[in-house]
Amino acid sequence: MKSQIRVLGIDDSPFRFGDKESLVVGALVRAPNYLEAVMKTTVEVDGTDSTDRIVQMASGSRYREQIKAIMIDGIALAGFNVVDIERVYEETNLPVLTLTRDRPDMDEIGAALRKHFDDWQQRYDLMAKLDLRRIETAHKPLHACGVGLDWRDFQELVAMCTVRGAVPEPVRIAHLVSAAMVRGESHGRS
Repeated sequence: MKSQIRVLGIDDSPFRFGDKESLVVGALVRAPNYLEAVMKTTVEVDGTDSTDRIVQMASGSRYREQIKAIMIDGIALAGFNVVDIERVYEETNLPVLTLTRDRPDMDEIGAALRKHFDDWQQRYDLMAKLDLRRIETAHKPLHACGVGLDWRDFQELVAMCTVRGAVPEPVRIAHLVSAAMVRGESHGRS
């Protein structure tokens, strides 16, 4: 994999469940940690527009030709606004990887979805569609799913973009920026 690859890291901002929308930030980072651009959009809390918004963010950016991969903090933004990463890949022609620190309890997620959404099955299917695999880091393993690259290349990409701890810089920076834009300063883990 080419050194200094440019990766678009995406994370949502803190929100409350009474909010209609949540801010979503994209941090374009040249590996390992050089921030080149910051982008923003919004998604509906518990809505269904996250896939479209990510496609628009990546495809509509003046940096489009520089972006070589997308990393998302989790498979859902703003609650249960689930990202169809296969569709993002198909529409942008960019490899997509979702990352999470903790392995999700899919039984618990399924129960929550059934309780709150008429379209719970579609949301659950998007979340469970791809195998969640472990990526070892120097700190703590991550759990991830991705499309568009061999798994070994995804592992190399995560290692290349991780400076300290377990979270790759594109996602970590998107997390810090999104929290600061909503709360006035960043805090918490990505």
